[in-house]
Amino acid sequence: MHLTWSKISSSRRLNSRMKLVAPTRIHGTQALLPFITSRLQQSRGVQKLQSLNISQSRREFGGFFAKRMDWSSEKCDGISVEAAKMGLVRPATEDYVEEAVKAVRAGKVIAVPTDTLYGFACDACSMEAVHRIYEIKGRKFTSPLAICVGDVQDIQRFAVTDHLPHGLLDSLLPGPVTVVLRRGESSILEKSLNPGLDSIGVRVPDCNFIRGIARGSGSALALTSANLSGQPSSVDVKDFENLWQHCAYIYNGGVLPSGRAGSTVVDLTAVGKYKILRPGSAKEETVAILERHALMEDGNAS
Repeated sequence: MHLTWSKISSSRRLNSRMKLVAPTRIHGTQALLPFITSRLQQSRGVQKLQSLNISQSRREFGGFFAKRMDWSSEKCDGISVEAAKMGLVRPATEDYVEEAVKAVRAGKVIAVPTDTLYGFACDACSMEAVHRIYEIKGRKFTSPLAICVGDVQDIQRFAVTDHLPHGLLDSLLPGPVTVVLRRGESSILEKSLNPGLDSIGVRVPDCNFIRGIARGSGSALALTSANLSGQPSSVDVKDFENLWQHCAYIYNGGVLPSGRAGSTVVDLTAVGKYKILRPGSAKEETVAILERHALMEDGNAS
């Protein structure tokens, strides 16, 4: 009985409310107009406020996103993210040696770190690639290029070494030294590389990355400093950023600690003698090794 009463009571109360409202709807339509108008204005105001809030949020988010985009186009660790996205800049690690080898074999120019400076490198037997290096640097074609090989024992494929004291090259290299030797008739180098010269500068840098590339190429790399001719040498990839566009890849080995002096260049073409052509970064150590192997300084040295 209580449950039935509850339902009846609720029904009566509901009907009562309806009776109170119904006459208003029927007879008081005009009185409702201000109320309806007010509610519509409030609704429009809320919509407008919501629209403003959304617009403001979009601007704020857009500003944040723009800041993030600006940050992304800035330089991270000194290298622009945009350049990295273009696929140009790579870390100079073992993971990228194969990629670099493929580029060299395809006749491309790459930029690589050595144990002294950053350099431009290409296949020494590709005259098109060699000419490209000259063009990038704005270098005179009469200025010779050195070559880089992977291991000391490879030098004999490109230059004459049988007149040198036993163990001399192994004492000098790998290291920051360029040895100038006679090519000889058995050299596999193109005659058009450094035309008019019967000698060639050879490097075996103390740098596993470039040595790995030289080994993988099956040849020698033509190697020269990565800079415009006559400009300071590069110890950081940022130093020659204006030339990145001319390279297939730029391999970043960080800031090189040896300074800008470059390798020590020594002429070993004469039997029993040496001549320092450029002091470079290791003159004292080089001279000590040469004299320990009984070589004498050429009297015509300047």
